[in-house]
Amino acid sequence: MDEKNTPKFGHEPHEAPFEMFQTWFDEAKSAEKAYPDAMTLATADAQGRPSARIVLLKDFDPRGFVFYTNYESRKGDQLGENGFAALCFHWKTLEKCVRIEGRVSRVDAAESDEYFASRPRGSQLGAWASIQSRPMSGRFDLEKRVAEFTAKFGLGKVPRPDHWGGFRLVPDRIEFWAEGKFRLHDRKLFTRDSDDAGWNIDKLFP
Repeated sequence: MDEKNTPKFGHEPHEAPFEMFQTWFDEAKSAEKAYPDAMTLATADAQGRPSARIVLLKDFDPRGFVFYTNYESRKGDQLGENGFAALCFHWKTLEKCVRIEGRVSRVDAAESDEYFASRPRGSQLGAWASIQSRPMSGRFDLEKRVAEFTAKFGLGKVPRPDHWGGFRLVPDRIEFWAEGKFRLHDRKLFTRDSDDAGWNIDKLFP
């Protein structure tokens, strides 16, 4: 049988989506040359107008999928207006995708503090300097602000700014997609009605 006609994941009804994601993510980290943690984040404003961009997955567990950003950025504003979002991973080498949908909330301050402290100092200063998504007249505007905050904090610890931190997407829908020959892809969908409910599993037509 052609390899692309062979299902790329199992059909066990007890299989949990987070365990399956871990398996695929581990494969991606071994196979992809750059940014296996890159994911498209789609948000929408209060009027339902969508926006998408690439962000990096920083953590995940059965509670959800975590990314970090400026809370006052465009994505932060939209998540404040509309608390639902979607993620999409595409691992070209593996010919696999994962689509995730659910509600989003901020992670607690202690979790954001811990991650911020692990970042390179330059990235910490950048979080203070960048007024993310706002217009600037030129690159010098940013470089000037970086210099200002570098001088402000000197050689001391750089604290996490209040406007910067993590979001966690708590999924109620996770779809695993594997490429098949003649566009006869393999699709497996997990859905649930609430955070503490069990997962329903369906196979989908390609």
